Amino acid sequence: MDFPRITHHGAQDGVTGSCHQLEMAANSSILIDCGIFQGADVSAHGAKADHQLIDFPLDGIRALIVTHVHADHVGRIPYLLAAGFKGPILCSEPSAKLLPIVLEDAFKLTFSRDQKQVERYIKEVQQRIIALPYNHWFTLHDADGLTAKVRLQRAAHMLGSAYVEVDLQGDAGERSKRIVFSGDLGAPGAPILKPCIPPRRADILVLESTYGDRLHEDRSTRRQRLEQVIEHALANNGTVLIPAFSVGRTQELLYELEDIIHSKKLDAQPEDAPPVGASSAREESQSQQSPEAATPAQKNNENKPGITWPSLPIILDSPLASRFTQAYRELKDHWNDEAQARVQSGRRPLAFDQLITIDSHADHQKILNHLVSSARPAIVIAGNGMCSSGRIVNYLKAMLGDPRHDVLFVGYQAKGTPGHAIQRFAPRNGYVEFDGQRYDIRAGVHSIGGYSAHADQAGLVSFVTAMEEWPGEIRLVHGEAGAKAGLANAIENQYAKQQENVEIKFRNL
Repeated sequence: MDFPRITHHGAQDGVTGSCHQLEMAANSSILIDCGIFQGADVSAHGAKADHQLIDFPLDGIRALIVTHVHADHVGRIPYLLAAGFKGPILCSEPSAKLLPIVLEDAFKLTFSRDQKQVERYIKEVQQRIIALPYNHWFTLHDADGLTAKVRLQRAAHMLGSAYVEVDLQGDAGERSKRIVFSGDLGAPGAPILKPCIPPRRADILVLESTYGDRLHEDRSTRRQRLEQVIEHALANNGTVLIPAFSVGRTQELLYELEDIIHSKKLDAQPEDAPPVGASSAREESQSQQSPEAATPAQKNNENKPGITWPSLPIILDSPLASRFTQAYRELKDHWNDEAQARVQSGRRPLAFDQLITIDSHADHQKILNHLVSSARPAIVIAGNGMCSSGRIVNYLKAMLGDPRHDVLFVGYQAKGTPGHAIQRFAPRNGYVEFDGQRYDIRAGVHSIGGYSAHADQAGLVSFVTAMEEWPGEIRLVHGEAGAKAGLANAIENQYAKQQENVEIKFRNL
C-alpha cells in the first residue's frame, strides 16, 4: 500500500519549524503544524530572506491541524495562507482562543501593521478555525473507499496543547491504520494543566525528541531553586531577568511566583490573623500597575536593602504575554483541579498584587532605566524565551555586565540563539553578541530544568510504553541529533525487554 506517507517540511533535522504532511490517499493529505525556524535551524533552511516561505505544493491538502500555538509550530501559518492555502484550521478549544493572538502578532512582524489589513487577516483566520473538544473524533474525509478521522488529546505542554490521532479506515472489515503525532509533550505535574494520557495504540508514531537524551531535575526541587536565585538577587539588590515565551511558560512562572509569595505571607502572619485571601475573593482581572504605581509596601521599601518577598515587584514586560495571561484567566474552566481550587479560595494566581504589567515602549524604557539606576531588587519576565528578539534583549544589554543581577533560564535554548550563547559562555566570563556588538557576561546565569514544558527521556519513553499496543514505526522529530539518538536507544531497550519489534527513523527523514 502506497499510503499513508509522511513528509516532513520542518523539524526533521532540528528543534524548530515543525510541519508534517500526512498523505492519506492520492491527492488527499493534511498538515500537522506549520512553525517557523529559529536559531541554527534558520541557516539550515536557506537564506534569511526566504527560509520561512512555503516551498511545497498545497494541492490536495485538506486541512491544517495545530497541536499548540507556540511559534515553532504555528509561526509559518501567515506564509501558508499567503501561499494560497484555503482549508480549515483544526485545533483544541483553548487553542482556538489563543491562536488568533499569536497569528496577529506574527502577521504584524512579517507582513503589515496596517490595522485594517490586520483586522481582515484575523477575521479570515477566525473563520477558518474549527475548535475541537478533546477526545472527540472528527471526520475529515469519507469517500472513495477511505474514511479519515482525527482526534485531539491533551498533551500537557501548554494550555490547549494536544497530540493528534489520525485514524484511516479503508475497505470495510479492515483494521484501521492509526497515526499519532505527538506535537510537544509536557512534563508531568505542570501547574494549571490537566495531565496527558497516552493513546491506546499507534501503528506509526511521530514523536518529538527535544529532551530525548536527558532527564529533568526533580520538579519538586525547582521551586526551591527558584527561591534561591531570587534570594540571591534580593541580597545583592539586583534584578532577576527571566527570558520566557509569552504563552505557556510565562503563565506557569506567574502561577509559581504567586504561590511562593502567598506562602511567604502566611509565614509572616500573626497566628490570630485571618488567612490570606479569606476576605478578598475579588474577581480575577489583570493587574494594570504602571512602573511607578507600586503598592504601599513596595514604596516603603523603595530604598531599603531589606526588601522582602511580599513587597517584591514581579514585572511582566510584554504586551503579548499580558494578552495571553488575560486569555489564560478567561480559560480557567480548562485549568486543573488544583488551580481552580486556588481561584475558589479567593486567590488570583495570574493577577496578584505584586504583578506589574508593562505594555507601552515608553513604560518599558522607564522601568528599565529605573531598575538599572535604583539598585532595587525585582523580577522581570520578558520575551522572547531564547533572547533572540523582544524586550529581554534591552534588559540583557543594560544588565548582563553587572554581577548584581541574575539571568534565569527556565526553557530550552536552541543552538545559534543568544540564550544558548549566554548559557555556554557565562562560566568562562565570556560574552554574547546583540546587533553586532559584544556584551560581557558578568551577571549570574542559572538554568532550572525542572521548569521545562517538554517531557524528558523518561516521559517520552513512557508515552510509548504506556500504550496498550506499541507502534511498529516511530519517527523522531523536533530534536537535535544527540537527543534523537539517545531517545532511540532508550526506546529500543524497552522493546527488546518485551521482545517487540520497532523501526525507529530519525536520520534523513
